[in-house]
Amino acid sequence: MLEKYLNILEGKEKAAYLKSKERGEFEIKLKQAMKEMESCNLCEYKCGINRYNEKGVCNTGKASIAAHFMHYGEESILVPSYTIFFSGCNFRCIYCQNWDISQRHVGLYIEPETMARFIERAYERGAKNVNWVGGEPTPNIPYIMEVLDKLDINIPQIWNSNMYCSIKAMELLDGIIDIYLTDFKYGNNKCAMRLSKVKNYWEIVTRNHEIAYSSGEMIIRHLILPGHVECCSFPVLEWISQNVPEVMVNIMDQYTPYYMAEKVKGMNRRIYEEEYESVLNFAVELGLNIID
Repeated sequence: MLEKYLNILEGKEKAAYLKSKERGEFEIKLKQAMKEMESCNLCEYKCGINRYNEKGVCNTGKASIAAHFMHYGEESILVPSYTIFFSGCNFRCIYCQNWDISQRHVGLYIEPETMARFIERAYERGAKNVNWVGGEPTPNIPYIMEVLDKLDINIPQIWNSNMYCSIKAMELLDGIIDIYLTDFKYGNNKCAMRLSKVKNYWEIVTRNHEIAYSSGEMIIRHLILPGHVECCSFPVLEWISQNVPEVMVNIMDQYTPYYMAEKVKGMNRRIYEEEYESVLNFAVELGLNIID
């Protein structure tokens, strides 16, 4: 699993963004990404606004870094991970554990060249990857491309996202990202609208997982939600087994009623042990590659 990623860590293979530069594709993608800022359609809200002058639904104009540090809490194969948290998000999850940065515009703009130097120092200290997250990284693709333009070390790039990206965004990421670390939340559109205020979730996110599966390596995270085993967990895991069977899957049991969840019936509790066991057993029956 994640063979290309391991080869990069061992110096046997180059990170995707370096290969893109060698092929002469990176500069073209960078120009396309910067142009996208003038009429943003990077996520499926497709606001079409000039983000140099105003903020979209994601509450993001110019990239704002809420935090960046060496992270040891990710999947074991990924740590230590140099994780860059953006503020702003195109989801409105009522239980968001990072609501203080995802639902507010916080942090600072860091010049791309400065951020590239931060990444270099983290690499020297043993960082195994650069982990772009949030909030949500999708609105910040132009900034990420600017940073990578100033970088030339062999370090894998991780896309840590809710995957509510537009096809345009997925095209920009193709050949740049080494690992898609995805958050596959819901098994239907009704739950996605109720809990995260997004439309057409299932069609968009399954499409993007298929695109990512053909583009790079992938780890899918699925957070079990209280009372959502049959409507969300089972359909998500079944879809994975049928459409992207080689990926690694992290079944997460740490749901906590953060943010506004305490006020929502059914979402104001931790999951039951029986719910976790039921989902885990189903994943085993499907033959999924389960990791911590």
